[in-house]
Amino acid sequence: MARAGLTRSIVGVDQNGAAIEQNVVEERPLTIYLNSQEIVTAMTIGDYPEYLALGFLRNQGMLEGAGAVTRVDYDDDLDIVVVRTDQPTNHEEKLKKKTRTSGCAVGTVFGDMMEGLEGLRLPEAELRTSWLYALAAEINTTPSLYLSAGAIHGTVLCRADQPLVYMEDVGRHNAVDKIAGWMMQNDAAPEDKILYTTGRLTSEMVIKCAHMGIPVLASRSGFTAWGVEIAQQVGLTLIGRLRGTRFQCLAGADRIVWDADLSRVKDEPKKSARKAST
Repeated sequence: MARAGLTRSIVGVDQNGAAIEQNVVEERPLTIYLNSQEIVTAMTIGDYPEYLALGFLRNQGMLEGAGAVTRVDYDDDLDIVVVRTDQPTNHEEKLKKKTRTSGCAVGTVFGDMMEGLEGLRLPEAELRTSWLYALAAEINTTPSLYLSAGAIHGTVLCRADQPLVYMEDVGRHNAVDKIAGWMMQNDAAPEDKILYTTGRLTSEMVIKCAHMGIPVLASRSGFTAWGVEIAQQVGLTLIGRLRGTRFQCLAGADRIVWDADLSRVKDEPKKSARKAST
């Protein structure tokens, strides 16, 4: 079942002209402030706005030098989130330079997209094929907005073969930012994590994953050449076209441990991914 308030039931007709009732995903603006400065208005489904705001600012590098985050205030009447820090911030110059990304809800990256990646090398992390197959089977059958309404992307934070947190949004970049915000709020270490996304493995997705310090990024979708180049540069293991027992690895293949018994993969019991708690 779709979560209340995130979808709306709309009446229409199917290919035969028969009446149908379909759940469709809601889409609403959320304006993010850092202290007194308006940063961006994002189109989102509206859940976990605090995580989205924190993760977006963190992945944009806007919290560096800002000290500790002291409060995150959300006004659901105005659809505004204000992230407050104990050090003053001013990103006027950074806001002047923005790149429209390939995000399906028209993502925006401020400043130099490659800023902070120079010299970055992600931690070494083992990746077992048995984990990949178990995660793919579980995530693809977990109840979600995607299964009930479609038109949405999912991102899952995992450790080994265990999904930890599942986030969804109309833009895959928003879903990743929610994961980043959750990690900040829960002091979750990144070095033993896998990030799974339903979206394409573009430069933006790889950069976000690298900034979060997560060494493995996997998707059931494909790659872009620049995304692969950046993954190779920072030491990210990049897994794409993950479907069943098939996948492609275009970066970091030396970390893979080929331990799966393919004759038993389909017999693995399925578990339920845990939704994030507010």
